[in-house]
Amino acid sequence: MRKVELKKSAYIRIKRCFDVITSLCALIVLSPVFLIVAILVKVKLGSPVIFTQKRPGLGNEIVSYHKFRSMTNAKDENGNLLPDNVRLTKFGKILRSTSLDELPQLWDIFTGKMSLIGPRPHLVKDMLFYTDDQLRRQSVMPGLTGWAQINGRNSITWDEKLRLDLYYVDNISFSLDVKIFFKTIAYVLKREGINEAEHNDTTQVETHENLGEMLLRTGRITKEEYDAKILEEKEIMRRGR
Repeated sequence: MRKVELKKSAYIRIKRCFDVITSLCALIVLSPVFLIVAILVKVKLGSPVIFTQKRPGLGNEIVSYHKFRSMTNAKDENGNLLPDNVRLTKFGKILRSTSLDELPQLWDIFTGKMSLIGPRPHLVKDMLFYTDDQLRRQSVMPGLTGWAQINGRNSITWDEKLRLDLYYVDNISFSLDVKIFFKTIAYVLKREGINEAEHNDTTQVETHENLGEMLLRTGRITKEEYDAKILEEKEIMRRGR
């Protein structure tokens, strides 16, 4: 068991070097794509071009991750933002379905906030509803793509997604990362695992709701427990500003 842990630790150090080299090369090669997408986002959606969101990183540390924005800032008569499905334009859907919105995260990989391969960073409010076992997914660097992403992405339930993330944590290796890397390329080109949820009402509900909302809807937590976690999330976000 000790040898296995030492082997994983050594690989994680090597993996960081690979992340730096790969992300730097990608940033250079894809710089024309960055420029084109940035201009289109500016014209079609406005400013800011880059969307920043705080999410849990390695060891539950709250860090800022970046994406190209895919929604407008449309508000109602009271100045409140309209629902996401209203603000998500056709152009924004294209950005998401092609994963072009995630290109800025190559910079997050280069600066050490995330890895090329690893569990996708969830929302802070999701992390607060993890079980002790599920929290183990935070023991490795979050990734641009991961085991859950090539095994269903948006078309799997929360329970399946978290189970797949823990499988990665327990089996992290060079061969598994290579498998995820090449399958991700194939999935992006085929645009698989992105819109399948539209054809499955039950999965679609779970996919488009937060973990806490799913647990509340299915009776696995009480309304009081849910409200307490939401208050905790607001305090964490307030302190992280």
